[in-house]
Amino acid sequence: MIDPVSSSTSPVAANFAVNRADMGALRSAHVAPSETVQSADFSTVLARAALSAIDTLKAGEAAAITGIQGKASVQQVAEAVMSAEQTLQSAIAVRDKVVAAYLELGRMQI
Repeated sequence: MIDPVSSSTSPVAANFAVNRADMGALRSAHVAPSETVQSADFSTVLARAALSAIDTLKAGEAAAITGIQGKASVQQVAEAVMSAEQTLQSAIAVRDKVVAAYLELGRMQI
């Protein structure tokens, strides 16, 4: 059954919103691999992927800064920046798919 929209915010934003306490709990939570397969829902998987992407982007930025300071080799900086670029492209592709799916749901006849 479809629930009515009760506020002016978009359902996508409401469903995927994760506050900082939830993000910290996801970072510190250690789940056994067998439990992950059985109990991981889509929002948890998406949140963990987002946290991993954020960490990769921060590592790329930190490597670039240490490279500018002369504390890291050019190869280390290039690898970190390329990894961050690939992660960003993946995040953009996932975002585009989520938006396309949301728009497709909006076009469906009830």
